[in-house]
Amino acid sequence: MFSLPELEAALCLVHASFPGTPQYAWPLLAERTGADVWVKHENHTPTGAFKLRGGLVYAERLKRERPGVAGIASATRGNHGQSLAWAGRRYGVPVTIVVPHGNSAEKNAAMRAFGARLVEHGADFEAARDEAVRLAAAEGLEFAPSFAPDLVKGVATNSLELFRGAPALDALYVPIGLGSGICAAIRTRDLLGLQTEIVGVQSTGADCYARSLAAGHVVGLNRADTLADGIAVRLPDAKAFAQIQAGAARIVTVTDAEIANAVRAYWTDTHNLAEGAGAAPLAALLQERERMRGKRVGLVLSGGNIDLALFRAWVQG
Repeated sequence: MFSLPELEAALCLVHASFPGTPQYAWPLLAERTGADVWVKHENHTPTGAFKLRGGLVYAERLKRERPGVAGIASATRGNHGQSLAWAGRRYGVPVTIVVPHGNSAEKNAAMRAFGARLVEHGADFEAARDEAVRLAAAEGLEFAPSFAPDLVKGVATNSLELFRGAPALDALYVPIGLGSGICAAIRTRDLLGLQTEIVGVQSTGADCYARSLAAGHVVGLNRADTLADGIAVRLPDAKAFAQIQAGAARIVTVTDAEIANAVRAYWTDTHNLAEGAGAAPLAALLQERERMRGKRVGLVLSGGNIDLALFRAWVQG
C-alpha cells in the first residue's frame, strides 16, 4: 500500500501530463438532492475518464523498470483500455487491448486512435481478460490487470485533488467497477486522516461487491446485467474486496432507470455529459436523499464516455 509521499509523487507525474480536474459545487444539484454537492469532474481528463491517472503511473513505472518491454496486453470495456493506450503512447510502450464482442464502438475507436492494437474476443469482460492473459503469454507482453497497486495509486490522485480542493466532505460516493476508484478513495481518506464516509455504488444487475459485503466473502455472479458498462463486472477482485470491506461505509445499488435519470440530471443541472458509471453516484445520492439532506457530499463523475445511441435513449428519451 502506498504512502502519502508516494501519492504526492504520483500526483506530480499525473500533472506532468495534464493539470488535474476540477471539483465544483453545483447549485441545481444541491436543490435536486438537498445536499451541498461537490462533483469531481473526471470526465475532464484527456481520455474523458478517471482511469488515465492509473494508466500513466503504470506505464511510467513499467518503462522505467523494464525499458526493453515488448508491450502491454490488457482487457477492458473501454476506459481502462483508453488509459493504457494514451499512457503507452506517451511513454513509448506498445499496447494491445482485448474487448468483448459488441463493445462500445466509440470507445473502440478511441482506443485505436490513441494507438492501441484492438482485439475483439468473447461475450463479456471476463472472457476478454482471459484472452488478454493468453496473448500476453504467447507474445511476451506484460499483462496489465484492471486492479493493481500502480493503478490504485494513480487513481488516488483524483481523491487527493478533491479532498484538498473541496471543503470537508461528510460522504463521498464512488462507482465500483473492479474497485480501483473506491479503494483509492479509501486509502487517500485514511492517509489524510479524514472522517469522510466512502460509499460505493453498483448496479442492481451487477452487484457482486454488494453481495460480497453482505455475505462477508467474495461472491461472483453469472452475468452483469446493466447498460452502465463501466460497472458491468460480475467477479470481484479479492484484494479490492478486502479493502472495501475494511474501509467503505456501505454499498448502494441503483437501477439502470435511476442511472438514466442521473445522466439527465447532470446534463440539465451542469451541462456535463456523464456515462452510466459516472452518473451512478448521483443516482445513489438521489436514492439516499433523506439520509444525506443538509450534508456536504462528494460525487465522483468518473467518466463521460457514453455511446451516442445510449445518450439518445437515456437523455433524449
